[in-house]
Amino acid sequence: MQLNQVKAVVTGGASGLGYAVAQHLVANGGRVVLFDVNEEKGQEAAKALGTRFMRTDVTAEDGVAANVAAARDAMGGLNTVVNCAGILGAGRMLGKEGPMALNTFATTVMVNLVGSFNVAKAGASLMQGNEAGEDGERGVIINTASVAAYEGQIGQAAYSASKGGVVAMTLPMARELSRFGIRVATIAPGIFWTPMVDGMPPQVQESLSASIPFPSRLGKPDEFAATVAFILGNRYINGETIRLDGAVRLQPK
Repeated sequence: MQLNQVKAVVTGGASGLGYAVAQHLVANGGRVVLFDVNEEKGQEAAKALGTRFMRTDVTAEDGVAANVAAARDAMGGLNTVVNCAGILGAGRMLGKEGPMALNTFATTVMVNLVGSFNVAKAGASLMQGNEAGEDGERGVIINTASVAAYEGQIGQAAYSASKGGVVAMTLPMARELSRFGIRVATIAPGIFWTPMVDGMPPQVQESLSASIPFPSRLGKPDEFAATVAFILGNRYINGETIRLDGAVRLQPK
């Protein structure tokens, strides 16, 4: 799919990786609608990009379905979903104040895993009716996992479980949606510059950078966005999770 043909919903689009993706797509002639729970940042991002924002809770089934349909109508079509919405959900299973509240675990899984599935299914439901393009392609769904899906650290049980689920559902989703000409792929980023990292002390940022083999620095959001663009442009990428991490392997803590 050519980037100037993209009509995309980008979740978590108000900041971080999601905003970088939206910025890259718009800069290359694509159309984007931003989904996020942060109304203020979402409106600011949409104004900066000259696009549209819809406040969206990715865990709300009816709300997502309605907003995806509205986004399609606003853009005159929908052929791409990029799921970047997510939360950290950090915390030890047995912390200083006792066992982790089950709601903490459940909420992390709901947002990161169930939310990704929710938006993907709403998008696929509409994409299946698209006119088939080259190779019969009708749409692309790109999810965001994490290297924590493979080697989660202490305190990441909830986060790793949620992102591991995103990795695990990639292939079965791709297999099922293949008959409609819809591809599914996932990116598992390592340690990237995000608003969360910006707020860390310099010594912590330096320590994180030093832990990455090469290049020994944090990932740049535009590198994530370029990977999204590569997946969109290469129709033979399907059912795969791509690690984007500078060869980092997370230590236990």
